[in-house]
Amino acid sequence: MELSRRDFLKASAAAAAFAAAGQTALMPGISEAADAGVKWGKAPCRFCGTGCGVLVGVKNGRIIATKGDPAAPVNKGLNCIKGYFLSKILYGKDRLTKPLIRKGNKMVEASWEEAMSLIASKFKESIDKHGPDSVAIYGSGQWTVFEGYAASKLFKGGIGTNNVEPNARLCMASAVTGFMTTFASDEPMGVYDDLDLGDTYFLWGANMAECHPVLFSRMIDNRLKNPRVKIIDFGTRRTRTSQMADQYIKFAPQTDLALLNAIAHVIVKEKLYDESFIKKHVVFKKGKTNIGNGLEDKFKFTDDPKPMTFDEYKDFLKTYTPEYASKLSGVPAEKIVELARLYADKSRKVNSLWTMGFNQHTRGTWVNNLVYNLHLLTGKICRPGENPMSLTGQPSACGTAREVGTFTHRLPADMVVTNPEHRAIAAKIWGIDPNKIPGKPTYSAIEMFRALDRGDIKVVWTQVTNPFQSLPNLNRFRTGARKGDGRFVIVSDMYPTKSTEVADVILPSACWVEKEGVFGNAERRTQQWYKMVEPPGEARNDLTQTIDLAKRLGHGNLFPYKYVEKEIWEEYRKFTVGGKDLAPYEAYTKARGLRWPVVNGKETLYRYAEGHDPYVKAGEGVKFYKNKKDDGRAVIWARPYEPAAEAPDRSYPFWLCTGRVLEHWHTGTMTGRVPELKRAYPSAVCEMHPDDAKKLGIKHLQKVKISSRRGTIVLPVDLNGRGKAEKGNVFVAFFDETKLINELCIDAYCPISGEPDYKKCAVKVEKA
Repeated sequence: MELSRRDFLKASAAAAAFAAAGQTALMPGISEAADAGVKWGKAPCRFCGTGCGVLVGVKNGRIIATKGDPAAPVNKGLNCIKGYFLSKILYGKDRLTKPLIRKGNKMVEASWEEAMSLIASKFKESIDKHGPDSVAIYGSGQWTVFEGYAASKLFKGGIGTNNVEPNARLCMASAVTGFMTTFASDEPMGVYDDLDLGDTYFLWGANMAECHPVLFSRMIDNRLKNPRVKIIDFGTRRTRTSQMADQYIKFAPQTDLALLNAIAHVIVKEKLYDESFIKKHVVFKKGKTNIGNGLEDKFKFTDDPKPMTFDEYKDFLKTYTPEYASKLSGVPAEKIVELARLYADKSRKVNSLWTMGFNQHTRGTWVNNLVYNLHLLTGKICRPGENPMSLTGQPSACGTAREVGTFTHRLPADMVVTNPEHRAIAAKIWGIDPNKIPGKPTYSAIEMFRALDRGDIKVVWTQVTNPFQSLPNLNRFRTGARKGDGRFVIVSDMYPTKSTEVADVILPSACWVEKEGVFGNAERRTQQWYKMVEPPGEARNDLTQTIDLAKRLGHGNLFPYKYVEKEIWEEYRKFTVGGKDLAPYEAYTKARGLRWPVVNGKETLYRYAEGHDPYVKAGEGVKFYKNKKDDGRAVIWARPYEPAAEAPDRSYPFWLCTGRVLEHWHTGTMTGRVPELKRAYPSAVCEMHPDDAKKLGIKHLQKVKISSRRGTIVLPVDLNGRGKAEKGNVFVAFFDETKLINELCIDAYCPISGEPDYKKCAVKVEKA
């Protein structure tokens, strides 16, 4: 029997993954004999924002197998190695099963009543003494829609503070502000189908082979079928993605700003742009350029946009010749010209994809704007097979953090607390006085923990995240959490973490299919699942924990539900009608996800496009209808190059970059409990270029001390790993809780989005 390309890809990807984990079986499934009595249910994967569908096999109250869901459109039965071992994240030996309260230097077991009474008393005391803005909740792109919605409703509509933030501020906030400033609406116009239909893929700082392997396999599958397909990998280190790409374009950190402007320069100079599209669908703007880099304690949500003409934009681009960008970036000028012509080639369907390489950037908003510029200049947008798309790191960073709006400045469906009309809509749905919702944002994520360090925030509750490992400039925030003077930290989690180490109360939480939930993935696909097993011991759903606190604080009237999840969903849906329409809850219980807007029972593939988007009228072609201020047009922004907040110098001569590896996810709380994944990649290493190591007299696997102006760690050097550092650069993944690389990272952030720059700071490397 002939093996199809798709089957070959599935087999080879799975085989490679299992070999790395020390497994010989291709699927960790169950035999036919053991299958008797197994009940299978659908769910999205618990890890990244891809939104792969899995089937979960339950027998005798325990998950005994998971497998890729062949009916799931995202992954079509394929999982990455993390997905194949998904069920094991629930069964680590050190699951938290009882509430714990700090007494002296020890954490002692307590009842739920004792723990929640203590938490409620601390909230009441702080609010009475210091006001509502002295308490905060910090959640996650791993919150279910129900959990994030309840947290936002309690704090903004009940307590009366905008101190609500998700860890998505650390990974996706620049994508949000990029979308909002260009299109006046968050989330992409394209879908994963573009990976099957396009023929040119520009990857900007996106190691898809390790961080989005299922999506990468779809792109590679497309290339096997279509010899025209080209993959261009822009990066500051060689990765597994680089190995599979047609071209690897090495550039100096931070110079993506100059490269994108130089590509636009060539497109404009050689008149490769789509003049008709620009006239119909685009306006030009410029913003402030002196808005700081987030090192100061001041967070700005706007940069005062001013209109400009196409001719003025052309004048702005004159600086960014290929030769000028080449001097900054190291990319040859002729290569920049070649790439610009490839972007503009009318015979090719072009896609741009990016993740943290763009978003974790002191100019994350700007660089998102600049990649949209290329698609708007060439008209390669809102069409099947050619679109820009920001890929997402967490399972519901889109569905919960962004769509529900669990940021300090947001309300659901792109609404913001600064707009009185938006507050009035929220108040009507929530049944409260509009004046209850504060009209000013408070703190972005970094500022929230700076405020805890200063003592302006006294009580903080973290759910479904591990900030005291994942924050940058980590020493400051770990120290700040334990300063005393009324500070009180509550951590809800499933395992002991670096965050539970600094907690005053630890609440054991249910995870994934131990509760009912909804996630939203990176292509606007909303996915639902039912509770399938009980959590261990006394662990509880985070939603239950939040509603419990609401009742103890006198805000139980905000949660008058019987079937809590369904009723929250139907209430939340009211926010989305008229542009981001979500379907009734029952629709998601039956489907393998639906991409919003869902109108008349039909999901939407391409937004802003006639024939696809229900809000684009016949004859309009493309209409960026959310941008009412600019008559339904998108914005091309003049955004300049700017040096990094911190760059190598004599004292700290190397760039440090952080990121992920295939086997582990984020801080490793879950994947670190899976023996196969831990065995495949047990601990963090420092990737370094062999020439740099030779100059320092450092050998492969020798331990070195890596130091920045903020901290020091010791790691073995890897000179021949899967990732290949460029000269002058080192790379360390951040999953290893025994080696806290984030102690070295700078907490500078994009002043528009609030997202910190984990991708570049200055370090020195010495023999340990």
